[in-house]
Amino acid sequence: MSVRYLHTVDAPEAIGPYSQATVVGGFLFTAGQIPLDPKTMQVVEGDVSAQAEQVMTNLTAVLSNAGCSWGEVAKTTIFLADMADFAKVNEVYTKHLGNSRPARSTVAVAGLPRGVRVEIECIAKVG
Repeated sequence: MSVRYLHTVDAPEAIGPYSQATVVGGFLFTAGQIPLDPKTMQVVEGDVSAQAEQVMTNLTAVLSNAGCSWGEVAKTTIFLADMADFAKVNEVYTKHLGNSRPARSTVAVAGLPRGVRVEIECIAKVG
């Protein structure tokens, strides 16, 4: 089974030795997206809601590049620097998902790259 590596200019470049997403066995696996503006590669200004908005926009771009939408997403994992941000992130997340309801885990972590407050990754069915 081969692995296909995906890249789109509409999401931030990988900041390490990884891909924005891979496709294998009919599934898309995204890298965790943090709130980087893909044009400037800088963390967006604002609170956790603004950061979550950028993360969801980045993930939407990666999904679109693979020919997917949120309707094909089977699982997401949300990493939060502070679980007190759960409600604000959930509000932004819900807005982007529409009627989709993938399985989800939300985890509080000790830290995230570049000191951001939220990171999200997902798994989707391709095709």
